[in-house]
Amino acid sequence: MIAQLAKFAALCAVALSVQATPISFVPSDEGNIFWSPDITSPGLLSVWTIGANETVTWDPSKVPQSNINDTGLLLLGYQENGSENLDISTPLATGFPISAGQVSLTVPNVTERHDYIVVLFGDSGNASPIFTIKQ
Repeated sequence: MIAQLAKFAALCAVALSVQATPISFVPSDEGNIFWSPDITSPGLLSVWTIGANETVTWDPSKVPQSNINDTGLLLLGYQENGSENLDISTPLATGFPISAGQVSLTVPNVTERHDYIVVLFGDSGNASPIFTIKQ
């Protein structure tokens, strides 16, 4: 009986060690196409005025054919302590075609700062250079 108990204990130990063996899983982007358009406006020296109409532009020349009908999301944020501080609750624009290369908006009533950015989301997110919004 002790021999059978020892065999059972050994079998359980083997089963548990196999079950606990770590498995390596690395997600693959194979088959996915990612692109990140360069934002051409606003630029580093741009100054927007609250309430004014502005146009954000980006280079659509490398939009993959599979993404030609994608729509975008444009967020306002500011750079501080290495963070983008994006305002996700109030997008500047939504549902516009990424392939258009531009979207117009009205500058929101925000605090005057010299470190604003816009971030374009479609297939991925891409931030503009910092710029100013003033009263």
